[in-house]
Amino acid sequence: MKKFKSLKSILLTTGLTLGLSLSLTSSAFAATYTAVSGDSLYKISQVFNTTVTNLVIDNNLTTTNLDIGQELLVPCNSYIVQKGDTLYLIAKRYNTPLAVLRRANNIYIDYIDIGQELNIPVSKPEASAASLSVAETPKAAPIVSEPKVTTSTVTKVAVEAATISETPTATYSASDLDLLSRLIMAEAQGESYNAKVAVGAVVMNRVKSSSFPNTIHDVIYQTINGYVQFTPVSNGWINKPADADSIKAAKEALSGVDTTNGALFYFDNTTTNTWLLAKKVSVKFDNMIYAY
Repeated sequence: MKKFKSLKSILLTTGLTLGLSLSLTSSAFAATYTAVSGDSLYKISQVFNTTVTNLVIDNNLTTTNLDIGQELLVPCNSYIVQKGDTLYLIAKRYNTPLAVLRRANNIYIDYIDIGQELNIPVSKPEASAASLSVAETPKAAPIVSEPKVTTSTVTKVAVEAATISETPTATYSASDLDLLSRLIMAEAQGESYNAKVAVGAVVMNRVKSSSFPNTIHDVIYQTINGYVQFTPVSNGWINKPADADSIKAAKEALSGVDTTNGALFYFDNTTTNTWLLAKKVSVKFDNMIYAY
């Protein structure tokens, strides 16, 4: 009898230990992400290798609209910054592109604090498993039969998100053309026509990138950690009317012309910003430099 009780005790202890271990492993795949200006569920899903539908279900959302500062449960690992760490070294350690690590934590400076918690996006297979683990859903279960989907409203949102929101839009209005033309005028006045087209191309590359907002207006007016992305927005030059050359350059950029080979940043040759100067240069036009 003693032997039986002893064996039973071992089995119970092992079961509890295994259960706790599995619980800790699962929770490692769930962290929170705080929405910033210009975010959308589609953009966030791209960063964390998940889907809009999973984000809707995992966070019990009844709409695909987001508020700045809203926290979302996302499938990823967490890492606590240690002494000697840098974003570059952490990204390298986890085989994650530095740009993705920055976007997952909305950190666009090189300084990080010891003890700071960072989101580490996982690979697609892990992200899928993590999302299912958080949602407590069998892998093959269809979305409409999710246990968490308890109302027709949420089901409708999830279906709409899956069929509509996961495809970025690519339509541009007269106001988009006007705004982009004014930015080009403010940023590249006095530079060559090629430099002007390149400024427009950088904006369009950001619109297409999952690391930035998906509209021209939101890209140009985006603020990250209190800093505007384009100087003309802060000094008011963005409000000056564009000349014919700038409008023509904007039209080219809107049509898909990209003379920068995918650059996401630009600056002139007088900058002393070490963060910008450390970026890989794609092309130079006159006094302007375009980089990744």
